[in-house]
Amino acid sequence: MFKDRHTKKNLNYREWCTDNKINDLFGIDMGIYGNVEKKIKKSLYGSVNPENSVSFPAELDDLIRLHFLARTRRVTTILEFGVGKSTVVFADALKKNKEEFGGGIANNLRRANPFEVHSIDSGKKWIDRCKQGFPPALLDFVYFHQSEVEMTTFNGRACTMYKKLPNICPDLIYLDGPDQFAVKNDVRGISTRSPDRLPMSADILLFEPFLLPGTLIVVDGRAANARFLKNNLQRTWRYHYFAKEDIHTFELIEEPLGKINAAQLRFCLGR
Repeated sequence: MFKDRHTKKNLNYREWCTDNKINDLFGIDMGIYGNVEKKIKKSLYGSVNPENSVSFPAELDDLIRLHFLARTRRVTTILEFGVGKSTVVFADALKKNKEEFGGGIANNLRRANPFEVHSIDSGKKWIDRCKQGFPPALLDFVYFHQSEVEMTTFNGRACTMYKKLPNICPDLIYLDGPDQFAVKNDVRGISTRSPDRLPMSADILLFEPFLLPGTLIVVDGRAANARFLKNNLQRTWRYHYFAKEDIHTFELIEEPLGKINAAQLRFCLGR
């Protein structure tokens, strides 16, 4: 059973899916889908095929877990690298958060982008496809950003960065992009545009100094990228790898920056 290591709350996948109707967001018949915790097997080259133009099917365990984290941590602002089905569940979670406690945000917390998902992707076709299938009632909670992504360096190590990022301060960051084959140029001949290369995003390292204590980073798979972040993040992060779920989490556990940040921590995470 998955547990948020900070809030100590356990996730019952089936109950959460039923109570929040996660499957209905994607028109999934649970009688056909079966066990919500099952992992969908991909082909050997399924995730590293530059010619792929088909969206991966919904994996309810991943989507339920993201929804659970955004709701139980009372997240207000999400930055997502890579658009997709996760964008839908994040929007639904923030819609529910707004309905539950939105009235107390303006007068108690300093959040310039409350209840907004900012999703960035390099591919216009993926953004357009995501928009086309988006539940209309949730579109007001999402801001899509398109940006080229290029090979560059961080601390002398080859990596990728988007050319332009939204100017927000998220309390949850989800790293599931960019597509390693969408990257422009190279660094001394090195590029991620090969099935034998690995995603190596460094965008979070760029704006790490601006993040607030309590921020949670979730990395979907991408073990090499997670280790790259772990070796280069400079502040006090609590890292954990959930082997069964194949996700990596980083939580910024510094002391509050001041009264305003302390109020947000109490509101979102309790004592």
